[in-house]
Amino acid sequence: MARFSRLEVLQRMIEDGLVPIFYHPEVEVAQEVVRACARGGARCVEFTNRGDRAYQVFCELTKWAEKELPQVALGVGSVIDAPTCALYIASGADFIVGPVLDEGCARTANRRKIPYLPGCGSATEISRAEELGAEIVKIFPGGQVGGPAFVRAVRGPCPWTSIMPTGGVEPTEESLRTWFEAGAACVGMGSKLIRKDLLQKRDFGAIEQAVARTLEIIRRIRDKR
Repeated sequence: MARFSRLEVLQRMIEDGLVPIFYHPEVEVAQEVVRACARGGARCVEFTNRGDRAYQVFCELTKWAEKELPQVALGVGSVIDAPTCALYIASGADFIVGPVLDEGCARTANRRKIPYLPGCGSATEISRAEELGAEIVKIFPGGQVGGPAFVRAVRGPCPWTSIMPTGGVEPTEESLRTWFEAGAACVGMGSKLIRKDLLQKRDFGAIEQAVARTLEIIRRIRDKR
């Protein structure tokens, strides 16, 4: 069962402006990554449903986080169907993210009042996602869909739309500024933030610093708006 309400999770995402994203097949490494993100100031972390037995890793991760990091909301990404969505919700996921819009996922998450952030690539998909109850929509892949200009264009006629670009976002002031000035509600960031080389070296301190630095950049950008 989720440890946070839908409203709490969505508010955290918007207030912080960042959702770190990662996958690792080893439970101990996954735990240290979440710990590093939390120490860096992240309050929502997304673990992607990618490798073999990712579900088993997530189950261990949620049990551990409940005791060690009760302030962190853990979600699952790369979810594309309702059965997988239900499985992760039953295992304690605080939010569900997908690379595509799946109506079965939307209904399953809504039934349990779990935030569902579907991947969308057009104004029509975004509108359909909102009709199905999505409060924040993920545009994916952000850079290929149209970048910050796409966010700005969508929010022109639909200023109520909250968008989380993922893919094409970098942890630099230049990149983050263009996305937030275009109207992004928050950003999802994976390998550009939690880099493969840092995972290979088990350099969790560097991951913590990267998250903290990114959050500080976002705060600075927002303060100047």
